[in-house]
Amino acid sequence: MKRNALIISTILLFVMIAAGCNFKSPSEKMYEKLEEVVEIESGFEEQQEPLVNLEKKEQDIYSKIISLGLEDMDEITKLSDEALESIAKRKEYMDKEAESIKQSQEKFETITTEMEDLEKKDEKQLKEKADELYKTMMARYEEHDKLYANYIEGLNSDKKLYEMFKEEDVSMDDLEKQVKKINDTYEMVYDNNQKFNELTKKYNELKVDFYKEAGIKIKMSKEEAEK
Repeated sequence: MKRNALIISTILLFVMIAAGCNFKSPSEKMYEKLEEVVEIESGFEEQQEPLVNLEKKEQDIYSKIISLGLEDMDEITKLSDEALESIAKRKEYMDKEAESIKQSQEKFETITTEMEDLEKKDEKQLKEKADELYKTMMARYEEHDKLYANYIEGLNSDKKLYEMFKEEDVSMDDLEKQVKKINDTYEMVYDNNQKFNELTKKYNELKVDFYKEAGIKIKMSKEEAEK
C-alpha cells in the first residue's frame, strides 16, 4: 500500500525577500524549516515502491502455496522460505520509512519557536493557520505510528503463517485462524494508511494556504494547477 509523501516537485516555492535585507520574519523561517521537512521525507518516499513490489510478490507466493494444497511439501517449503526472505526485507524498508518519519517530526516540531514569535508579533491570521498546520501534521505523525505498529504486527503474523506452512502436520483449521488474524491486522493497516494519506493531502493544502497568507510567493506546476 502506497503512502502519500509531502509535495516535493509539484509545487515550486520561493521566498521573495527585499534586496539587501537580511532579516527573516517568523513565517520565512518557518518556510525554510517546512521545506527541510520535505527533503527529509524524500527517504520515506524511496521505500514505497520496493515495499509494494514485495507485498505483491508475497501474494503470488501465497497463491502458489494454496494451489499446491499442502501436497508437495518440498515446493511449499521452498516457497515459504522465499516469503520469509521477502518479509525480512519488508521489515527493513518499513524501519527505514519509520526512521525518515521520525527525523521529519523532530525537525517539524522546531517550528514552535517561530509560531511563538508569530503570536508575539500579534499576527493572528498567520498564527491560526500555523496552529492548524501544526495540529494536522502532528496527527499525521501519530497515524504513522499506529500504521507502523500494525504493519509490524502483520509482518510477524505473516512470518508465523509461512513457518506453519513448513510443518507437515499443520491443520487447516490452524492455518485458517492465522490467515484471519493476518487479514484483520492488515485491515487496520489499510485504515491507518487511508487516514495517513488524507492527513498528508490536508497538510500540503494547509501549507500552501499558510505560504499565501504569509506573502510567500508560490508557483504551481501545470499539473497541480489543473487539479
